[in-house]
Amino acid sequence: MGAILQDFGQNWMLYLSIPFVAALIGYVTKVLAIKMMFAPLEFKGFKKPYLGWQGVVPKHAAKMAGIACDTLTQQLLSPREVIERLDPERLVAEVEGPLRQTIDEIVEEVATTYQPGLWEATPTSVRRAMVRRVQDDAPRMLADILDEIKSDVDNVFDLKTMVVTSLVRDKELLNRIFLEAGDKEFQFIRRSGAAFGFLIGLVQMSAWVVFKAPILMPMFGLFTGWFTDWLALKMIFRPLEPKRYFGIEWQGLFLRRRKEVAAAYAELIAKEIVTPRNVIEAVLRGPLSDKVLALVTRKVDEELTRRTSIAKPLVVFAVGGRRYQDLKQRIAEMLMTKLPDTMSYVENYAADAMDIRNTLTTRMRELEPEEFEELLRPAFRQEEWLLIATGALLGFAVGEVQVIALELLST
Repeated sequence: MGAILQDFGQNWMLYLSIPFVAALIGYVTKVLAIKMMFAPLEFKGFKKPYLGWQGVVPKHAAKMAGIACDTLTQQLLSPREVIERLDPERLVAEVEGPLRQTIDEIVEEVATTYQPGLWEATPTSVRRAMVRRVQDDAPRMLADILDEIKSDVDNVFDLKTMVVTSLVRDKELLNRIFLEAGDKEFQFIRRSGAAFGFLIGLVQMSAWVVFKAPILMPMFGLFTGWFTDWLALKMIFRPLEPKRYFGIEWQGLFLRRRKEVAAAYAELIAKEIVTPRNVIEAVLRGPLSDKVLALVTRKVDEELTRRTSIAKPLVVFAVGGRRYQDLKQRIAEMLMTKLPDTMSYVENYAADAMDIRNTLTTRMRELEPEEFEELLRPAFRQEEWLLIATGALLGFAVGEVQVIALELLST
């Protein structure tokens, strides 16, 4: 014992560096693990998927987005709820000015395409009167279209596809969902790595002082990298409900921050994903837009029939039966093309009416602990073993370097 104490007295600065190096191992392995979860966005390396790396979340973007979307659409928000809060009459009132301009462009293009000579020969005052008549009818027709979309929303609006498409297309946004929802948890992982690493380093130091066995350092480094990763993840998500350990109450950090996480998550979803612009785009240009086009074509046909009335056979004769069908289809397609820009003027009203942020915040706070955990847990669960193993291997490598340094400095 005397020899051990004498050795420690002579090399105390060197030995005391061991727990600090262990703390550094714990911290660096956590920083690296978090980095590997989210970066790079695309594969970097020589031969995919073996010689290189892609962030775990971006690599599994479709799966991650699907999991996030399942929680969103199955437990928090339904497609019908998003659309039904919008009042067609109010929407039409908000876009009346832009709608009139859109109708002006459509009438001009259709007339010059299907009856260019007749349209050019018509006096300007007559042409303007014809355009105004169509413009006056357009709000009612648009309101009818919106009413029918609301009544059949499940067949014309695919909320899940909209969300998944947005997140797969924008992997950085997908990362932000997990990073912003789990901001405090990622901070805890980094800090706990240093704290736990320091405590393990004290044991490591004692073992080295007593035994001087070179294998101890890399083995302790491996254990530090592995154990601190594993323990940090456990402390984030477990227990789901508050429990007391040695007189101290503990609940998984993520579950304990339910109110704060719900507000941050809802804010991001409302501002970046389930927005009025994205909803309008999904309805008019999404995978179910062909059904909306059929609806618009039918409304155009009804409107043309109502306006031409008895003269309809003459109109059909003038332009030809096939061209008349083409004309209806062309008008409907132009409306579908121009409506997203026209409807952009309702975004402020629609955002207030849909009230996505407050709805999500309230409902997320009401989720069961197991359901709430799924907001963040998938980011860790996918290839979790690989992240922990990487931390362990890095700790082992640093331990080997420690052995070399200690032996050199001790001589």
